[in-house]
Amino acid sequence: MQLDERKLKILQAIIRNYLETGEPVGSRTISKYTDLNLSSATIRNEMADLEELGYIVQPHTSSGRIPSDKGYRLYVDKMLEDKENEVEEMKELLLQKADKLEILLQQVAKLLAVNTNYTTMVSTPQYKKKVKFIQLTEMEENQLLAVIVFERNIVKNKIIHITNSLSKETMLKLNIILNTFLQGLDLGEINLPVISKMKEQAGEYRALVSDILDAIEQAVLEEEDIEIYTSGATNILKYPELSDKDKVSELLYTLEEKKLLTEFIQDKMEDEDKRGIQVYIGDETPVQAMKDCSVVTATYEIEEGVYGKVGIIGPKRMDYEKVVGTLQKLMMQLDDIFKKKT
Repeated sequence: MQLDERKLKILQAIIRNYLETGEPVGSRTISKYTDLNLSSATIRNEMADLEELGYIVQPHTSSGRIPSDKGYRLYVDKMLEDKENEVEEMKELLLQKADKLEILLQQVAKLLAVNTNYTTMVSTPQYKKKVKFIQLTEMEENQLLAVIVFERNIVKNKIIHITNSLSKETMLKLNIILNTFLQGLDLGEINLPVISKMKEQAGEYRALVSDILDAIEQAVLEEEDIEIYTSGATNILKYPELSDKDKVSELLYTLEEKKLLTEFIQDKMEDEDKRGIQVYIGDETPVQAMKDCSVVTATYEIEEGVYGKVGIIGPKRMDYEKVVGTLQKLMMQLDDIFKKKT
C-alpha cells in the first residue's frame, strides 16, 4: 500500500525523533514536531494505521512507537530518492547557467548556502602560468624590457637594469637561450638543472640570466584579478556562538571586502597539497575574523592548470559529514559540466 503524504510525514517524524532521542515516540511529540497542524487524536489514528501496515511497532503497552525494519527501509529509500532528485536539480540549474562561468559560480555559491545553511564562497579560476614566449628588447641605456607571454596570452612587462649596452648579436643569443629552455615551463619546472644549462650557454651574461629569471618569477607571482562570490552571509547569525556583535561585524566585513579571502584562497591554490577537500578549524584558519569558525574548501578544475576554490564557512560544530559530502558531490557535477563544455 502506497502511503499518503500525511502518513509519510508522520512516519518520517517518528523516525527522525527516534534517531535523535532513542526513546519511543508518542502522538503529542509528533504534534509538536511536524508542521501538519493535526490534533493528537488524529495523529494517534494515523499511527495506528502505520502500525497495522507494519511501519512502526509499540515496544511496550502504553508507550510510544518506534520504527520497524520496514519503516526504516521506506525512510532510507525515500531519503536516497530525494537526495538523487536534489543532485539532478542542482545539475540542471548548473547546466542552465553554464553559458557564462561567472553566473555559474554565483549560482554555485547560492545553492551551497541554501543546501548547507552556512556561508559560502566561490572563486573564479586561476591559471597555471606556463611560459609561451619571451622577448628581450633594449629600451634606453642600461635598461632592458622583458616581455613575458604566458599561455592564454597573459602578458607581463618587466624592466631589467643592466650595466652595459648589449649588441644585437647578444640580444639575439639571449632570446634564443630563454625561449629554448623556458618555453612551455611553469615556475615549478624551472629547476636547478635548467638554470645551470641556461647560465652555461649565456657565458659572461650568466648574471643577466639570473635577473631575467627573477623577473619571470615576479611576473608569475603577481596577483591576477580574482573574483570571489559569497552567499548566505547572514546564515552565521543563526548560530549563537557566532552572534557576538563585534565578531559578526568583523566577519561580515571580511566577507564583503574580500581582500583577506582572496589572499587565503590564492595561498591555498598555490599549494598543490591543498587542492583536495581541506578542513580548517578555529585557529587553523589564517583569516582572523574566522578564528571562531570552521572553513571547508574544495578545488574545482576546468581543465589542466585551470582551477578555483569553493569554501563553506560555519560554526566549529558544523555538520562536517554533510558539508564534505556536499562538496564532493558538487565537484563531480562541475567536473561533468566542464568536460561537456570542452
